[in-house]
Parts: sequence; structure tokens; C-alpha cells
Amino acid sequence: MRRSEAVDDVLQTLRQEGSLICLEGWRDEKSNVMPKFGDRPLMWMERAATSLFGVKQYGVHINGYTVSGNGRVCMWLARRSYNKQTYAGLLDHVAAGSLAAGDSIKQTVVKECLEEACIPVAIAEKAQPVSTVSYTHVYDEEVFAKSLFTFDLELPMDFKPKVGDGEVQEFYLLPIDKVEELVATDDFKPNCAMVVLDFLIRHSFIDPDIEPSYQDFMTGLHQTLE
Repeated sequence: MRRSEAVDDVLQTLRQEGSLICLEGWRDEKSNVMPKFGDRPLMWMERAATSLFGVKQYGVHINGYTVSGNGRVCMWLARRSYNKQTYAGLLDHVAAGSLAAGDSIKQTVVKECLEEACIPVAIAEKAQPVSTVSYTHVYDEEVFAKSLFTFDLELPMDFKPKVGDGEVQEFYLLPIDKVEELVATDDFKPNCAMVVLDFLIRHSFIDPDIEPSYQDFMTGLHQTLE
């Protein structure tokens, strides 16, 4: 599209001038610009620039978990590389990533599983779509409007993720009660904490009779992107 190329030329110039901090994280990844998911894209834009315009961004997050013979649930978590441009060293999902222009949701799930955690395609394809988590936040005059397609992937008990593309420092397999404790700390990448919270609610690890903020959690996890 000529519109996309014209905007990209301007952004490339701004990037070279160094006038916008967010463009220092240029990724060479194209994101579709569309009124709502499923609409025909109006254009594409460099992912690092989308927050300048409040463009809706989409991604996938995979809850990788195990269930033992006695029903004990554990979750695989990743420690982000300390060299990451954003949220370095914080806890993350076993695999997650942004939805690039031209890629389907399931393609992105399989690709991120393989690249980030060396999860074989045959296993990654078993990931089940279960929910979306949507939110908007403003930071340093940038607007982040994101909707995350969330997947549950039960991993074999004898499978251990391995660091693939260098975006992860290491992986941990933690009991679900420990994961629940960590979600309430600053050790989690914020949007990953939201997706894990959604997992805990859907699997009844959080009880509405006990948790007074249950309804607030539900409302906060499923905001409408304007």
C-alpha cells in the first residue's frame, strides 16, 4: 500500500533523527492498522511506532502447564533475558508474541512456541484458544491498546522447554499456588500477570467467595478497546 510506505518513510526519517525514544526499539515487524480485529487492514505500520498513534495491537500468550497423575497443576514460566529492550529480567509466559501483518493467530502460536521455547510443532498445535485479555495504558505520551489471544497448552510431564531465540534467560516449572503468589508481585511482566490471572480464574484457583476483588479482576481483564 502506498499509504503504508508513505508513513514508513516518515517514521524512518524520525528514527534516523533520533527524536522519538520509542523508535529506538525498531523491530522491522509490520503490524496491521484496522478499526477492529478481523476488519480489512487500512495499512501496516512498524510495530515500534504503533503506540505513538494509539493503534490497536494484537498478540498471543500461551499458558504452558502440566498436570500430574494426582491432579497437581504446575505452570512453566520464563525469565526474560536481561538484554531485552523492555521488561528485562521479569517473569513471562513460556511463549508469547505480537501478531505480525499477514500471520494468523495459530501460526503465531506455533512460531513463538518453537522460536522461544523449542516446543515442537506437534505439541504446539495442541494449544487451545480460551480467552482474550484486553487493556489500554498510557506511558510517557504513548498509548498502548492491546488485545491478547490467550491459549492453554498442557505440556507432557517429561517435556522441558529450552531457550531458543535468546529472548529468555531460563525456564521454571512452578506449582500453581506459587504462581498465584508471584502474580501479585512486581516480578511479573504486567500483561503476562493479567493473562496468568485469567488462567487462575478460569481454572477456579481463585474463589469469588474468598477474593473480594473478583469482579474487578474480570472487568479489568476484558476491557473494550475504543
